Amino acid sequence: MTRRIIGPFNRVEGDLEVKIEIADGAVREAWVTSPLYRGFEHILRGKPARDALVYAPRICGICSVSQSVAAARAIAAAQELEPMPNGVLAIDLMLAAENVADHLTHFYMFFMPDFCREIYAAEPWHATAVQHFRAVKGDAVPSFLAARAGFLHIMGILAGKWPHTLAIQPGGSTRPVEAQEQVRLSLILAGFRQFLESQVFGDQLEVFAAISSVDELVAWHAAAPARGDIRHFLTIAQSLGLEGLGRAADRFMSYGSFGPDGRRLFAPGTLLAGQRGTVDPARITEDVSHGWMSADTVARHPFEGMTVPDADNPTGYSWCKAPRLNGVTMEVGALARQAIDGQPLALDLVTRGGGNVLSRILARFIEVARLVPAMEAWVRALAPREPFCDTLTIADECEGMGLAEAARGSLGHWVKIRKGYIHNYQIIAPTTWNFSPRDSNDVPGPLEQALAGAPVRSGESDPVAVQHIVRSFDPCMVCTVH
Repeated sequence: MTRRIIGPFNRVEGDLEVKIEIADGAVREAWVTSPLYRGFEHILRGKPARDALVYAPRICGICSVSQSVAAARAIAAAQELEPMPNGVLAIDLMLAAENVADHLTHFYMFFMPDFCREIYAAEPWHATAVQHFRAVKGDAVPSFLAARAGFLHIMGILAGKWPHTLAIQPGGSTRPVEAQEQVRLSLILAGFRQFLESQVFGDQLEVFAAISSVDELVAWHAAAPARGDIRHFLTIAQSLGLEGLGRAADRFMSYGSFGPDGRRLFAPGTLLAGQRGTVDPARITEDVSHGWMSADTVARHPFEGMTVPDADNPTGYSWCKAPRLNGVTMEVGALARQAIDGQPLALDLVTRGGGNVLSRILARFIEVARLVPAMEAWVRALAPREPFCDTLTIADECEGMGLAEAARGSLGHWVKIRKGYIHNYQIIAPTTWNFSPRDSNDVPGPLEQALAGAPVRSGESDPVAVQHIVRSFDPCMVCTVH
């Protein structure tokens, strides 16, 4: 039995280390470490309440809109303020644009380059993978980057800038859309759809979104195996058996996303042992027993949460806390969202193989295929002559919770306001859920569970299976410990 530290990981937002224990050619146990402490929860204390709208987006440059949305919703809840319908549409368009861009960036820039490694040189698909997906130089990369840049002009129109917009407010969006801008948004989406259908999917978005089972997916792939980058990935996944790699505990959670409360495009809930349930935010806690935090024997709800760093905690091995729902770990992300919403292919993937490398990647594409048509409808629904934002005064004594779904999963902000200033601010990011350390019962977090059993090839110092599993969660470590 040997132990090895993998890291720092390249092509990851922030710092990450994974310690693995290897026995009989496989990972026996894993410990996931977030080695960078940032302290945004401390920075926000004592600030005027609306300052959260300035500071929180700067937690991350990749998913800053998600942070803005969660912060705005937390303050809106504290104000008891409902955003304007136009504002809901505009914010949903911004959030969807960021999530779609994140999913595709993850695929082309972070995930697929691993299949160009020399360890796969004997595979029949390797030469094609190198040609298409080699980091920076693959021929699929320039067209993707150009399409992404054009797509993100949506942010310029709706947000004024990206990242770190201030257009997103508790009462909606401060950036109203004119009629001619509405037409331009439609044209941007039409051009982006053309890129997706020609290069990424090799088919119409609606056709892919309508695939309802793994068997249908296999038939769709076999009908034109060289058409579209998703089919290239499916060829690789089939060859390497990625459906059997990286399974965790199959407990999924989503806060729901897009649209007003009660009418979400993606429904909120949980999925445990194939049974869908509801999410009760009051049952969320954070355990710090294995974090570099001051000793606290109580797993606390975020409204009562404390962030007191202590690098000398003898049981700590990460700056990440251990969030739990009803006392258990939860996997969050696109797979959780789609399966909980009842999307047939996502449900079939989970039923057959749970959360694994293949199902996590495919769920992102299911989401893209569903989101872009929805964005087209939201643009048409905008009413340029109607207001986009409302305002109310923030009470001196109040508190609020803001829940959102970032590309990587469930994001929550909890704020307590006293005498008009932030008394406490706690954040649980998607990667905090997925890259959680052990809790006081010594239960590993989702990634730690998923790494157990990963094969280690003879002579590997940097096991490629570990890389695939880690990247299937698309970690954003700067959000993890914010």
